[in-house]
Amino acid sequence: MEHNEQADAPPFSHAPLPAEQDDGAADDWTRDDADSMAVDSYHSGALAEHAAEAVDAAPPAPSAEAGTHEDAQMVVDEEEETKRHLNVVFIGHVDAGKSTAGGQILFLSGQVDDRTIQKYEKEAKDKSRESWYMAYIMDTNEEERLKGKTVEVGRAHFETENTRFTILDAPGHKSYVPNMISGASQADIGVLVISARKGEFETGYERGGQTREHVLLAKTLGVAKLIVVINKMDEPTVQWSKERYDEIEGKMVPFLKSSGYNVKKDVQFLPISGLCGTNMKTRMDKSICSWWDGPCLFEVLDHIEVPLRDPNGPVRMPIIDKYKDMGTIVMGKLESGTIREGDSLFVMPNKSNVKVIGISLDEKKVRRAGPAENVRVKLSGIEEEDIMAGFVLSSIANHVGAFTEFNAQLQILELLDNAIFTAGYKAVLHIHSVVEECEIVDLIEEVDMKKKNEIDPKKKKPGRKPLFVKNGAVVVCRIQVNNLICIEKFSDFPQLGRFTLRTEGKTVAVGKVVDVPPIGSTKFSA
Repeated sequence: MEHNEQADAPPFSHAPLPAEQDDGAADDWTRDDADSMAVDSYHSGALAEHAAEAVDAAPPAPSAEAGTHEDAQMVVDEEEETKRHLNVVFIGHVDAGKSTAGGQILFLSGQVDDRTIQKYEKEAKDKSRESWYMAYIMDTNEEERLKGKTVEVGRAHFETENTRFTILDAPGHKSYVPNMISGASQADIGVLVISARKGEFETGYERGGQTREHVLLAKTLGVAKLIVVINKMDEPTVQWSKERYDEIEGKMVPFLKSSGYNVKKDVQFLPISGLCGTNMKTRMDKSICSWWDGPCLFEVLDHIEVPLRDPNGPVRMPIIDKYKDMGTIVMGKLESGTIREGDSLFVMPNKSNVKVIGISLDEKKVRRAGPAENVRVKLSGIEEEDIMAGFVLSSIANHVGAFTEFNAQLQILELLDNAIFTAGYKAVLHIHSVVEECEIVDLIEEVDMKKKNEIDPKKKKPGRKPLFVKNGAVVVCRIQVNNLICIEKFSDFPQLGRFTLRTEGKTVAVGKVVDVPPIGSTKFSA
């Protein structure tokens, strides 16, 4: 988790709504990671996949196991692990029902038993919050239960017929946007939870509401597919009304398009009741809702298609946390490649040579882990105090670069009042699990969106070099940090090439790395 920004930071002010675009309009800022192999022109109005891979929420440390049981439990048979693994983040406005829906999924998939549910039900009733009991499955600390607000990113696991899922329950409150970034940055797909209750959808959808904010951040953080669940359809002001469902879908579709989503390919809507579990694990009966004949949530999750990561690619695992447990253990999401027991790897940027002596997925020990898995890796050859969040576990032969400067293409969202974006502008950079103070040292070129000119960082004749830019501008600039950070060009490796810039608790720009110094250099030559 990030500690640079306080929970009581100033509210997030939403960027101006981009112009609407057609479903088919897409470019490399809006493409899936699998297709993002070139930095091309950017379609006017689309917020795209060009922001930070922020800090990944970490699983709890595993308990020590007795040696006599270790061998028996150590290896999950590779033939058994035929199911794909996906990270799904629950996002949306505060009180939309994200934690309740997540808790209901765990109950319906058998991860929580009836006795535990009864205990939570009694606990919620004692607090005069009867409808919160399902949320207690995901909101585990007392502060969250008292406030009824998710603060940290909750984490849990469940399985469907074909897929293993890690649920990431992101906070909805605007004061905890950095934590929401933390959850969304590691997700493969997003579930946007919208409340159908009268007045609640409108509050979240208004400019500055978290429904809009979370959609924009999810897209810029690389969440390629979105499931929009319209929740609380059983509520007395709604009563499974088709008119209310159609009204919400009709307002959301243009906004999702303008945020960069191809609604026909990458977005699916469906009605649910998170509290009752209706239309979640099984399709609902026509007696409940006569007009819906579509799939239930589990079906959509099980059959959703996401871009494949390369298991044979170079190892890239941004480290989000570390601890000691009879050795040095690092945690993170494996973005590329496969890690096996016995592998020799680098911890970058220090080029520390380490050996993999143990791997854990969820609570199970395994011999290898592939891309998109949240893993805990036990290393020899390095001490825990020599590792920091933001370091990257990397292949030796093809290791990640480490730099103090890079060129980026930025879209300015909304600057603080009276702020001018020019050389000397300072902000906090969030890129994968790195959080670093940075400075804009040069504005290279302002991109004219009307001409849709292509961005080529190596071309000899750049466009107009501005002294400053305003809200909504797209600009190529040079960014400098004090410490070495591990990054990649977005065209080569999107997961380590998208970032956000934040100032005083507010996201002011989203961007992508378009050029880095030559091999062997940490900064560009003068």
